[in-house]
Amino acid sequence: MKKGYWIAHVTVTDPEKYPSYVAANAEAFSKYEARFLVRGGDAEVVEGSAGERHVVLEFPSYQQAMDCYHSPEYAGALTLRKDCATADVIIVEGHDG
Repeated sequence: MKKGYWIAHVTVTDPEKYPSYVAANAEAFSKYEARFLVRGGDAEVVEGSAGERHVVLEFPSYQQAMDCYHSPEYAGALTLRKDCATADVIIVEGHDG
């Protein structure tokens, strides 16, 4: 089964509220077996544009990645995130090779 990934480019607009989003998303990420591969850290956009913060989450399957995003557990976290950050989130299926 191919893994699923969330790739997100985030710009935090309210640093005081952002930790509440991070705490809230933990329930959904745990339930859907997400594993952080990238969570912030140094980055340089060498082509195009992106948000300030970069996140890559790995899920056991593409379906689990989709289910997590559309879950009631993540819905609450998403509401919090919209108050403190803007994001581009892409869900992709991994490659077999």
